[in-house]
This record gives sequence, C-alpha cells and structure tokens, in this order.
Amino acid sequence: MRVKICGITSYEDAMSAIEAGADALGFVFYPPSPRHITPEAAAEIIKRLPPFVEKVGLFVNEEAFMINAAAKTSGVTLAQIHFDAPDSLFDALECPYVRVIRARSPEDITSHADEYRLVDAYCEAYGGMGKRLNLEWFEGVDCSKIILAGGLSPENVEECLPFGFYALDVSSGVEAAKGEKDPDKVRSFVAKAKG
Repeated sequence: MRVKICGITSYEDAMSAIEAGADALGFVFYPPSPRHITPEAAAEIIKRLPPFVEKVGLFVNEEAFMINAAAKTSGVTLAQIHFDAPDSLFDALECPYVRVIRARSPEDITSHADEYRLVDAYCEAYGGMGKRLNLEWFEGVDCSKIILAGGLSPENVEECLPFGFYALDVSSGVEAAKGEKDPDKVRSFVAKAKG
C-alpha cells in the first residue's frame, strides 16, 4: 500500500514522513487552506529531499498556465487537480497529474475508472475537512487505481486495507495542529497502511 502525507509545510514534517516510509508528499497551493504553502517555499523544502519520493502539488480553480508555472517553480512531480476542470486543462498540463473525484454518491467513484484517480468525500470546502466516505461504496469495485482520501487516521486506516486501494492519502488525521504534522501519528499511519 502506498501512502501520501498531504499538507506538508516544513522540511521537518517532510523528512519525518519520508523516514516513516511515506511514498509521496503533498503541497497545498490553495491560499484559503490552513495548510497553504507558496511554490517558492515548497521549492526550498523539495530541493533538500532525498530522491525517489513523489512530490505532489494540490491545485484548486487554477488555469493550466498557473499550474504549469507553480509546478516548475516548486519542483513538484505530479499535479493533483481538485476541481471540475475541462479536458482542455488536462491537455495543457506540462506535468503528470491525478484527477480528484469529490464523491457524492457510489456512482461517482467509478467515473474515470480507466485512470488513476484520487477519491475524496464531497464537501463545499476543498480538502482537509476530515470527512470520510462510506467504505461500503467500494465493495465489488476495482480499487486498484483509486487513491483514497478523506477522514483517514491511524485509528481507521486498517479498515481500508481489504479493498486493495492503490494508495491512501492523509492530512488532518496525522496532524498535531493544522499545517503541523505529528510524527508519532505519521509513523503509526504509515506502519498500519503498509502492515
């Protein structure tokens, strides 16, 4: 099981996640978020990281040229697109991307089933709200290309393992405070996810 620790705002949090065994780190380029980081600040962290760690930039309601510029400045290796964007935006991206499905119903989780996608619970605000999806929605669904997000924590991560998700994405469930990770929670989450 792959794990992404999202909402990284400091080098210390990035390294504790990597040392715990995280496969990917998320950087939130969305100013209203309490976990927001600028591309320039993310670049200062990313340039000090060891190799073979995926660096993911989270974008909300941005034009393709802005996403491309932020990705280039920061050094992220993947764009996470958290809004309903037209195909033309995806066609214009200069870096790999993953689409986010903000699921309101069981039918939503099977949209874009031919591609890797992140499935999160729908809420009015974007990201980090700690809202969980009903795991029953995934029964009988091929979850091998789904990155599950939303309301995950060390306390409930093991419930996700039988579904065969490609990866799990956690942010608020491993925090000491908004934008600050708790190393013990990070270690516990990663260990249980990869258990």
